Amino acid sequence: MPKRIARPVAGQARLVRLLAYTDATGIGGAEISLANLLQELACDPGLEITVLGCAESVVRRVTPAGVASLVVPLYRHAAVLARLRPDLVHANLPTPWAASPALAAALALPRTRVLAVQQLPLRSVDLALWLRTRALLRRVDAHVAVGVTSCRRTEDFYALGRGSVRSIPNCVPDVPVDRRRCGPGQDPGAPVTIGSLGRLDRMKGYDLLLEALARLPGARVEVLGDGSERSSLERRARRLGVADRVRFPGWEPDPRRRLPEWDVFCLPSRSEGFPLSVVEAMLAGLPVVASDVGSIPEAVQAGTTGLLVGKDDLEGLVRALAVLVGSASERARLGAAGRRVAAERFTVEHMAQAYRTLYDEMLAVPRRRRRRPGPEKP
Repeated sequence: MPKRIARPVAGQARLVRLLAYTDATGIGGAEISLANLLQELACDPGLEITVLGCAESVVRRVTPAGVASLVVPLYRHAAVLARLRPDLVHANLPTPWAASPALAAALALPRTRVLAVQQLPLRSVDLALWLRTRALLRRVDAHVAVGVTSCRRTEDFYALGRGSVRSIPNCVPDVPVDRRRCGPGQDPGAPVTIGSLGRLDRMKGYDLLLEALARLPGARVEVLGDGSERSSLERRARRLGVADRVRFPGWEPDPRRRLPEWDVFCLPSRSEGFPLSVVEAMLAGLPVVASDVGSIPEAVQAGTTGLLVGKDDLEGLVRALAVLVGSASERARLGAAGRRVAAERFTVEHMAQAYRTLYDEMLAVPRRRRRRPGPEKP
Protein backbone atom coordinates (compact mmCIF):
# COMPACT_ATOMS: atom_id res chain seq x y z
CA MET A 1 0.00 0.00 0.00
CA PRO A 2 1.37 3.46 -0.87
CA LYS A 3 2.84 5.46 1.98
CA ARG A 4 0.88 8.43 3.22
CA ILE A 5 2.03 11.60 1.46
CA ALA A 6 4.13 13.72 3.79
CA ARG A 7 6.94 15.47 1.95
CA PRO A 8 7.58 18.58 -0.04
CA VAL A 9 8.67 18.30 -3.64
CA ALA A 10 12.43 17.71 -3.86
CA GLY A 11 14.37 20.86 -4.69
CA GLN A 12 11.35 23.13 -4.47
CA ALA A 13 11.90 26.39 -2.58
CA ARG A 14 8.28 27.07 -1.75
CA LEU A 15 4.93 25.38 -1.38
CA VAL A 16 2.94 24.35 -4.43
CA ARG A 17 -0.17 26.52 -4.44
CA LEU A 18 -2.95 24.18 -5.54
CA LEU A 19 -6.40 25.52 -6.34
CA ALA A 20 -9.13 22.85 -6.38
CA TYR A 21 -11.99 24.12 -8.52
CA THR A 22 -15.61 23.01 -8.82
CA ASP A 23 -18.59 24.85 -10.29
CA ALA A 24 -21.01 22.10 -9.19
CA THR A 25 -24.22 23.25 -7.52
CA GLY A 26 -25.08 19.85 -6.02
CA ILE A 27 -23.25 16.99 -4.42
CA GLY A 28 -22.72 13.77 -6.36
CA GLY A 29 -20.01 11.20 -6.89
CA ALA A 30 -17.67 13.71 -8.54
CA GLU A 31 -17.79 16.00 -5.51
CA ILE A 32 -17.43 13.15 -3.01
CA SER A 33 -14.38 11.93 -4.91
CA LEU A 34 -12.84 15.41 -4.76
CA ALA A 35 -13.56 15.57 -1.03
CA ASN A 36 -11.82 12.24 -0.48
CA LEU A 37 -8.79 13.39 -2.46
CA LEU A 38 -8.44 16.76 -0.73
CA GLN A 39 -8.80 15.15 2.69
CA GLU A 40 -5.73 13.07 1.92
CA LEU A 41 -3.76 15.80 0.13
CA ALA A 42 -4.31 18.15 3.08
CA CYS A 43 -1.76 16.04 4.98
CA ASP A 44 0.98 16.99 2.48
CA PRO A 45 3.22 19.83 3.81
CA GLY A 46 4.33 20.54 0.24
CA LEU A 47 0.87 21.74 -0.80
CA GLU A 48 -1.00 24.91 0.02
CA ILE A 49 -4.59 24.13 -0.98
CA THR A 50 -7.44 26.52 -1.69
CA VAL A 51 -10.93 25.43 -2.78
CA LEU A 52 -12.95 27.67 -5.09
CA GLY A 53 -16.61 27.15 -5.96
CA CYS A 54 -19.98 28.85 -6.32
CA ALA A 55 -22.21 26.71 -4.06
CA GLU A 56 -21.64 26.92 -0.32
CA SER A 57 -22.93 23.40 0.35
CA VAL A 58 -20.56 21.89 -2.23
CA VAL A 59 -17.51 23.86 -1.10
CA ARG A 60 -18.22 22.98 2.52
CA ARG A 61 -18.51 19.28 1.61
CA VAL A 62 -15.25 19.07 -0.34
CA THR A 63 -13.04 21.28 1.85
CA PRO A 64 -11.06 19.52 4.62
CA ALA A 65 -10.61 21.11 8.04
CA GLY A 66 -7.87 23.72 8.04
CA VAL A 67 -7.99 24.30 4.26
CA ALA A 68 -8.89 27.72 2.84
CA SER A 69 -12.01 28.00 0.70
CA LEU A 70 -13.82 30.66 -1.29
CA VAL A 71 -17.49 30.73 -2.28
CA VAL A 72 -18.12 33.44 -4.86
CA PRO A 73 -20.52 33.87 -7.81
CA LEU A 74 -19.46 32.38 -11.11
CA TYR A 75 -18.94 35.76 -12.76
CA ARG A 76 -16.18 36.55 -10.21
CA HIS A 77 -14.21 33.31 -10.60
CA ALA A 78 -11.91 34.70 -13.30
CA ALA A 79 -11.00 37.67 -11.09
CA VAL A 80 -10.33 35.36 -8.12
CA LEU A 81 -8.06 33.16 -10.23
CA ALA A 82 -6.17 36.21 -11.46
CA ARG A 83 -5.69 37.41 -7.89
CA LEU A 84 -4.61 34.05 -6.46
CA ARG A 85 -2.39 33.03 -9.42
CA PRO A 86 -2.03 29.41 -8.22
CA ASP A 87 0.77 27.18 -9.42
CA LEU A 88 -1.75 24.53 -10.42
CA VAL A 89 -5.52 24.44 -10.98
CA HIS A 90 -7.19 21.07 -10.37
CA ALA A 91 -10.54 21.43 -12.18
CA ASN A 92 -13.03 18.77 -11.13
CA LEU A 93 -15.43 18.39 -14.09
CA PRO A 94 -18.70 16.43 -13.69
CA THR A 95 -19.10 16.78 -17.48
CA PRO A 96 -16.43 17.62 -20.09
CA TRP A 97 -18.03 21.01 -20.82
CA ALA A 98 -18.27 22.08 -17.17
CA ALA A 99 -16.28 25.03 -15.77
CA SER A 100 -15.42 26.44 -19.19
CA PRO A 101 -15.15 30.11 -18.02
CA ALA A 102 -12.83 29.12 -15.18
CA LEU A 103 -10.71 26.93 -17.47
CA ALA A 104 -10.35 29.80 -19.93
CA ALA A 105 -9.37 32.16 -17.11
CA ALA A 106 -6.82 29.69 -15.70
CA LEU A 107 -5.31 29.11 -19.14
CA ALA A 108 -4.74 32.87 -19.46
CA LEU A 109 -2.51 33.00 -16.38
CA PRO A 110 1.17 33.10 -17.36
CA ARG A 111 2.65 30.50 -15.00
CA THR A 112 -0.34 28.40 -13.94
CA ARG A 113 -0.66 24.74 -14.96
CA VAL A 114 -4.16 23.42 -15.53
CA LEU A 115 -5.41 19.88 -14.90
CA ALA A 116 -8.84 18.77 -16.17
CA VAL A 117 -10.35 15.80 -14.31
CA GLN A 118 -13.16 14.18 -16.31
CA GLN A 119 -15.55 12.42 -13.96
CA LEU A 120 -17.96 11.24 -16.67
CA PRO A 121 -17.06 10.73 -20.35
CA LEU A 122 -19.90 12.32 -22.30
CA ARG A 123 -20.06 13.62 -25.85
CA SER A 124 -22.05 16.73 -26.69
CA VAL A 125 -24.25 16.69 -29.80
CA ASP A 126 -24.20 20.50 -29.88
CA LEU A 127 -21.51 21.46 -32.41
CA ALA A 128 -20.77 24.85 -30.85
CA LEU A 129 -20.44 23.31 -27.39
CA TRP A 130 -18.24 20.51 -28.77
CA LEU A 131 -15.91 22.99 -30.50
CA ARG A 132 -15.61 25.16 -27.39
CA THR A 133 -14.99 22.16 -25.15
CA ARG A 134 -12.38 20.68 -27.47
CA ALA A 135 -10.60 24.03 -27.85
CA LEU A 136 -10.25 24.34 -24.08
CA LEU A 137 -9.33 20.71 -23.42
CA ARG A 138 -6.61 20.74 -26.08
CA ARG A 139 -4.90 23.59 -24.22
CA VAL A 140 -4.85 22.25 -20.66
CA ASP A 141 -1.57 20.83 -19.39
CA ALA A 142 -2.88 17.41 -18.34
CA HIS A 143 -6.03 15.33 -18.48
CA VAL A 144 -7.33 12.69 -16.09
CA ALA A 145 -10.29 10.36 -16.42
CA VAL A 146 -11.50 7.86 -13.84
CA GLY A 147 -10.60 4.65 -15.65
CA VAL A 148 -8.90 3.34 -18.78
CA THR A 149 -12.16 3.01 -20.70
CA SER A 150 -13.19 6.52 -19.67
CA CYS A 151 -9.81 7.81 -20.89
CA ARG A 152 -10.24 6.29 -24.34
CA ARG A 153 -13.81 7.59 -24.64
CA THR A 154 -12.79 11.13 -23.63
CA GLU A 155 -9.93 11.08 -26.14
CA ASP A 156 -12.24 9.90 -28.90
CA PHE A 157 -15.17 12.17 -28.08
CA TYR A 158 -13.04 15.33 -28.22
CA ALA A 159 -10.29 14.23 -30.64
CA LEU A 160 -7.59 14.72 -28.02
CA GLY A 161 -5.31 12.00 -29.34
CA ARG A 162 -4.62 8.51 -28.05
CA GLY A 163 -2.72 8.40 -24.75
CA SER A 164 -3.38 12.04 -23.88
CA VAL A 165 -5.67 11.25 -20.91
CA ARG A 166 -4.31 9.52 -17.80
CA SER A 167 -6.36 7.04 -15.77
CA ILE A 168 -6.71 7.69 -12.02
CA PRO A 169 -9.77 5.86 -10.64
CA ASN A 170 -11.96 7.38 -7.97
CA CYS A 171 -11.18 5.87 -4.58
CA VAL A 172 -12.56 5.96 -1.06
CA PRO A 173 -11.17 5.71 2.48
CA ASP A 174 -10.87 2.17 3.76
CA VAL A 175 -13.07 2.33 6.84
CA PRO A 176 -13.77 -1.03 8.52
CA VAL A 177 -17.38 -2.15 8.13
CA ASP A 178 -19.03 -4.75 10.34
CA ARG A 179 -20.48 -7.35 7.96
CA ARG A 180 -23.17 -8.81 10.18
CA ARG A 181 -25.36 -10.35 7.51
CA CYS A 182 -23.13 -11.67 4.73
CA GLY A 183 -21.85 -15.22 4.92
CA PRO A 184 -22.81 -18.87 5.17
CA GLY A 185 -24.00 -18.40 8.73
CA GLN A 186 -26.93 -16.18 7.72
CA ASP A 187 -30.42 -17.47 8.48
CA PRO A 188 -31.37 -19.34 5.28
CA GLY A 189 -34.98 -18.23 5.65
CA ALA A 190 -34.21 -14.51 5.81
CA PRO A 191 -34.91 -12.45 2.66
CA VAL A 192 -31.82 -11.32 0.77
CA THR A 193 -31.44 -7.54 0.60
CA ILE A 194 -30.16 -6.09 -2.67
CA GLY A 195 -28.89 -2.58 -2.03
CA SER A 196 -27.75 0.28 -4.23
CA LEU A 197 -26.65 3.88 -3.95
CA GLY A 198 -27.22 6.56 -6.59
CA ARG A 199 -29.43 9.15 -8.16
CA LEU A 200 -32.92 8.01 -9.08
CA ASP A 201 -32.74 8.65 -12.81
CA ARG A 202 -32.94 6.51 -15.90
CA MET A 203 -29.16 6.40 -16.39
CA LYS A 204 -28.79 4.28 -13.24
CA GLY A 205 -31.11 1.55 -14.55
CA TYR A 206 -33.18 1.08 -11.40
CA ASP A 207 -36.23 0.39 -13.56
CA LEU A 208 -34.43 -2.80 -14.64
CA LEU A 209 -33.67 -3.68 -11.03
CA LEU A 210 -37.39 -3.52 -10.19
CA GLU A 211 -38.21 -5.70 -13.19
CA ALA A 212 -35.64 -8.23 -11.98
CA LEU A 213 -36.99 -8.11 -8.42
CA ALA A 214 -40.41 -9.18 -9.68
CA ARG A 215 -38.79 -12.47 -10.72
CA LEU A 216 -36.82 -12.94 -7.48
CA PRO A 217 -39.36 -13.78 -4.77
CA GLY A 218 -36.69 -14.33 -2.11
CA ALA A 219 -35.26 -10.81 -2.32
CA ARG A 220 -36.00 -7.20 -1.48
CA VAL A 221 -34.43 -3.94 -2.71
CA GLU A 222 -33.28 -0.76 -0.99
CA VAL A 223 -31.87 2.19 -2.97
CA LEU A 224 -30.26 5.11 -1.13
CA GLY A 225 -30.71 8.22 -3.23
CA ASP A 226 -33.21 10.59 -4.71
CA GLY A 227 -33.98 12.15 -8.06
CA SER A 228 -36.49 12.93 -10.75
CA GLU A 229 -37.43 9.29 -11.34
CA ARG A 230 -38.60 8.56 -7.78
CA SER A 231 -42.32 8.78 -8.52
CA SER A 232 -41.93 6.80 -11.75
CA LEU A 233 -40.02 4.05 -9.95
CA GLU A 234 -42.60 3.92 -7.16
CA ARG A 235 -45.40 3.54 -9.72
CA ARG A 236 -43.45 0.81 -11.49
CA ALA A 237 -42.96 -1.05 -8.22
CA ARG A 238 -46.71 -0.96 -7.55
CA ARG A 239 -47.49 -2.12 -11.08
CA LEU A 240 -45.06 -5.03 -10.75
CA GLY A 241 -46.48 -6.02 -7.35
CA VAL A 242 -43.18 -5.53 -5.51
CA ALA A 243 -43.89 -2.26 -3.66
CA ASP A 244 -43.86 -4.09 -0.33
CA ARG A 245 -40.30 -5.31 -1.08
CA VAL A 246 -38.81 -1.97 -2.22
CA ARG A 247 -37.58 1.00 -0.20
CA PHE A 248 -36.37 4.42 -1.40
CA PRO A 249 -35.33 6.08 1.88
CA GLY A 250 -33.55 9.02 0.20
CA TRP A 251 -29.98 10.16 0.56
CA GLU A 252 -28.07 8.87 3.56
CA PRO A 253 -25.43 11.22 5.05
CA ASP A 254 -23.20 8.22 5.81
CA PRO A 255 -24.15 5.40 3.42
CA ARG A 256 -21.51 3.07 4.86
CA ARG A 257 -23.67 2.84 7.96
CA ARG A 258 -26.28 1.02 5.88
CA LEU A 259 -23.98 -1.30 3.92
CA PRO A 260 -23.84 -3.98 6.67
CA GLU A 261 -27.62 -4.38 6.31
CA TRP A 262 -27.31 -5.48 2.67
CA ASP A 263 -26.35 -8.83 1.18
CA VAL A 264 -25.73 -7.82 -2.44
CA PHE A 265 -24.86 -4.54 -4.13
CA CYS A 266 -26.36 -3.89 -7.57
CA LEU A 267 -25.71 -1.06 -10.04
CA PRO A 268 -27.40 -1.77 -13.41
CA SER A 269 -26.34 1.56 -14.95
CA ARG A 270 -26.70 2.51 -18.58
CA SER A 271 -23.73 4.91 -18.40
CA GLU A 272 -20.98 5.41 -15.83
CA GLY A 273 -17.47 6.70 -15.34
CA PHE A 274 -16.00 4.96 -12.30
CA PRO A 275 -18.70 4.99 -9.60
CA LEU A 276 -17.57 5.40 -6.00
CA SER A 277 -20.50 3.31 -4.81
CA VAL A 278 -19.01 0.17 -6.37
CA VAL A 279 -15.72 0.67 -4.51
CA GLU A 280 -17.61 1.41 -1.28
CA ALA A 281 -19.48 -1.88 -1.67
CA MET A 282 -16.32 -3.85 -2.45
CA LEU A 283 -14.47 -2.44 0.57
CA ALA A 284 -17.49 -3.40 2.68
CA GLY A 285 -17.17 -7.00 1.49
CA LEU A 286 -20.39 -6.99 -0.53
CA PRO A 287 -20.67 -9.03 -3.74
CA VAL A 288 -21.36 -6.71 -6.68
CA VAL A 289 -23.66 -7.13 -9.66
CA ALA A 290 -23.15 -4.31 -12.16
CA SER A 291 -23.49 -3.51 -15.84
CA ASP A 292 -20.30 -3.59 -17.88
CA VAL A 293 -20.36 0.10 -18.82
CA GLY A 294 -17.68 2.75 -18.47
CA SER A 295 -14.80 1.70 -16.25
CA ILE A 296 -16.83 -0.57 -13.97
CA PRO A 297 -15.13 -3.72 -15.38
CA GLU A 298 -11.77 -2.35 -14.20
CA ALA A 299 -12.96 -2.88 -10.62
CA VAL A 300 -15.54 -5.65 -10.93
CA GLN A 301 -13.77 -8.68 -12.37
CA ALA A 302 -16.44 -11.00 -13.71
CA GLY A 303 -16.70 -14.18 -11.67
CA THR A 304 -13.87 -13.12 -9.34
CA THR A 305 -14.94 -10.00 -7.46
CA GLY A 306 -18.51 -9.77 -8.74
CA LEU A 307 -20.81 -10.42 -11.68
CA LEU A 308 -21.15 -8.26 -14.80
CA VAL A 309 -24.15 -7.99 -17.10
CA GLY A 310 -24.73 -6.12 -20.34
CA LYS A 311 -26.39 -2.73 -20.50
CA ASP A 312 -30.19 -3.10 -20.49
CA ASP A 313 -29.80 -6.90 -20.24
CA LEU A 314 -32.74 -7.79 -18.01
CA GLU A 315 -32.34 -11.56 -18.44
CA GLY A 316 -28.65 -11.37 -17.55
CA LEU A 317 -29.43 -9.22 -14.51
CA VAL A 318 -32.02 -11.72 -13.27
CA ARG A 319 -29.61 -14.63 -13.72
CA ALA A 320 -26.75 -12.88 -11.91
CA LEU A 321 -28.91 -11.78 -8.98
CA ALA A 322 -30.52 -15.22 -8.75
CA VAL A 323 -27.07 -16.80 -8.29
CA LEU A 324 -26.32 -14.57 -5.32
CA VAL A 325 -29.80 -14.60 -3.84
CA GLY A 326 -29.66 -18.39 -3.80
CA SER A 327 -26.14 -18.89 -2.42
CA ALA A 328 -24.76 -17.36 0.76
CA SER A 329 -21.42 -19.06 0.17
CA GLU A 330 -21.11 -17.46 -3.27
CA ARG A 331 -21.95 -14.08 -1.77
CA ALA A 332 -19.23 -14.58 0.81
CA ARG A 333 -16.65 -15.71 -1.80
CA LEU A 334 -17.19 -12.78 -4.16
CA GLY A 335 -17.45 -10.29 -1.32
CA ALA A 336 -14.14 -11.39 0.20
CA ALA A 337 -12.37 -11.26 -3.18
CA GLY A 338 -13.79 -7.82 -3.91
CA ARG A 339 -12.65 -6.58 -0.53
CA ARG A 340 -9.07 -7.73 -1.22
CA VAL A 341 -8.92 -6.10 -4.66
CA ALA A 342 -10.40 -2.81 -3.47
CA ALA A 343 -7.99 -2.60 -0.53
CA GLU A 344 -5.04 -3.25 -2.85
CA ARG A 345 -6.02 -0.79 -5.61
CA PHE A 346 -8.84 1.58 -4.78
CA THR A 347 -8.21 3.27 -1.45
CA VAL A 348 -7.84 7.02 -1.22
CA GLU A 349 -4.11 6.72 -0.50
CA HIS A 350 -3.59 5.25 -3.97
CA MET A 351 -5.56 8.08 -5.56
CA ALA A 352 -3.72 10.84 -3.67
CA GLN A 353 -0.32 9.36 -4.50
CA ALA A 354 -1.21 9.18 -8.19
CA TYR A 355 -2.34 12.82 -8.26
CA ARG A 356 0.70 14.02 -6.31
CA THR A 357 2.97 12.28 -8.80
CA LEU A 358 1.08 13.92 -11.67
CA TYR A 359 1.35 17.36 -10.04
CA ASP A 360 5.13 16.95 -9.78
CA GLU A 361 5.35 15.92 -13.43
CA MET A 362 3.26 18.90 -14.58
CA LEU A 363 5.37 21.40 -12.65
CA ALA A 364 8.66 19.88 -13.81
CA VAL A 365 8.12 20.53 -17.54
CA PRO A 366 7.47 23.73 -19.51
CA ARG A 367 3.89 24.87 -19.69
CA ARG A 368 1.96 23.84 -22.80
CA ARG A 369 1.44 26.36 -25.58
CA ARG A 370 -1.94 28.02 -25.21
CA ARG A 371 -2.63 29.81 -28.48
CA ARG A 372 -1.58 27.01 -30.81
CA PRO A 373 -1.30 23.72 -28.93
CA GLY A 374 0.75 21.00 -30.54
CA PRO A 375 -0.78 18.33 -32.79
CA GLU A 376 -2.82 15.55 -31.26
CA LYS A 377 -1.18 12.22 -30.56
CA PRO A 378 -2.06 9.58 -33.18
